[in-house]
Amino acid sequence: MTFPQRIKKIQARLRKKKIDGLLVTDPHNRRYLSGYTPADHDISESSGVLLIPARKAPILLTDSRFQTQAEQEVAPVEVILYPKGLSALLKELLPDLGIVRLAFESHYTLHSVAGKMQAMAEKLGITLLPVTGLVEEMRLIKDEEEIKKLRSSVHLNEQVFQEIYQTITPGQTEIDVALALESTMRRKGAESPSFETIVATGKRSALPHAVPGLVAIKKNQPLMIDMGLILDGYCSDMTRSFVPGVTDKQYLKIHRLVRKAQLAATDTIRAGISAASVDKAARTVIGDAGYADFFGHALGHGVGLAVHEEPRLSSRNRKHLKAGMIITVEPGVYLPEWGGVRLENMVVVRENGCEVLNQDTTWLDI
Repeated sequence: MTFPQRIKKIQARLRKKKIDGLLVTDPHNRRYLSGYTPADHDISESSGVLLIPARKAPILLTDSRFQTQAEQEVAPVEVILYPKGLSALLKELLPDLGIVRLAFESHYTLHSVAGKMQAMAEKLGITLLPVTGLVEEMRLIKDEEEIKKLRSSVHLNEQVFQEIYQTITPGQTEIDVALALESTMRRKGAESPSFETIVATGKRSALPHAVPGLVAIKKNQPLMIDMGLILDGYCSDMTRSFVPGVTDKQYLKIHRLVRKAQLAATDTIRAGISAASVDKAARTVIGDAGYADFFGHALGHGVGLAVHEEPRLSSRNRKHLKAGMIITVEPGVYLPEWGGVRLENMVVVRENGCEVLNQDTTWLDI
C-alpha cells in the first residue's frame, strides 16, 4: 500500500467518524502515513506533526531543523514550518481548512501540550477530540511489501548474531558483547538497534530484561542474548540462549522444554485463532513440566515499525489473529538460582498457518 493510499484510508475513517482532521504525532504513525523518518528524542521533543484534513491534502508541520529532510522525504505532501510554535500555526491553518472537529493522538501527546491546544481550540470554537488506535489499527495488518522488509530485517539480525557468536569467549563482559552486536548492526546497514540489546550470563539470564553490565561471561553457564535492529524502518526481535562451553543435562532439559513450547505455539498460529489460545499452547507445555511459575510474561507481541505493538499474545487477549499480522513467539523459563532460557522467533500469520521468518534453527534444536 502506498503512502497516498494509506492517507486516503485514514481520511475515509475520519469522515466515517465525523472528524474533520487528525494531528498525527506518534513518530511510527507519522512514518507509516508519510514516509517521514526522523524519530523524536522523546515525547517532549517533536520533529514534526502530520496534519490530515478529512477532505483535503495532508500537511507536514515542522521546524527549520527538519525542513530539507521533510521536503525530500514527504513530497508531494506540503511542508509548512512553525517558527512561532505548533499552536500558533494551527491557529492560522485550522479555520482555513474548515476543521471544526480536530482529533489528536492522546497516547502520544503530553498533558501540558494538550492543555495548550485545548485553550487554542476554545478560542477558535473548535472541538478537540482525544483518540487512540486510528492509525495503529491500520498498521496491524502488514502488506506483502512490509512483510518483505520485516523478513530482511530478521535475516540481517540473524547474520549479525552469527558473526558475533563466533567471537564470544568466557571472560568478555556482557557490555563487550552488546556493543559488538550493536556496532555490527550499524556496519551491516541497520539504522539502529530496535531496542537496547540484552546480554545476560549465568544467574542473570533469569532476568527477562537484564541490562548488560561489567559482568564477565561465565563458562559452562547459560547466556541469553535478546537483540533486534531496524532496517528500512522495520524492526526485528530475536532471542537466543546457549552455553559457552559444556552444555549440561540441566540446561538441555530447560532448553528443549522451551523449544517444545515454542513449537507448540507456532503450530497453533493461523488466522482466526485467538491470541490467548496461542499463549495457552506454550504455557501448557511449560506448566505440564512443572515450570508454570517460572514463565511469567506473555508469549509474544506484534512487530512492525515499532518493536512492540499490537497484537499481544497473552492470556488476557481474546481477540483473533488475522492474516498479515507479524508476531513474536518467545516462551521462557527463568530459575533465579540457576539462570534462564528464552527462545524467540518472528512469524507471519497466514490463513492456514504461519510463516516463520527466522531461517537459522541451529541455536534452537539441540
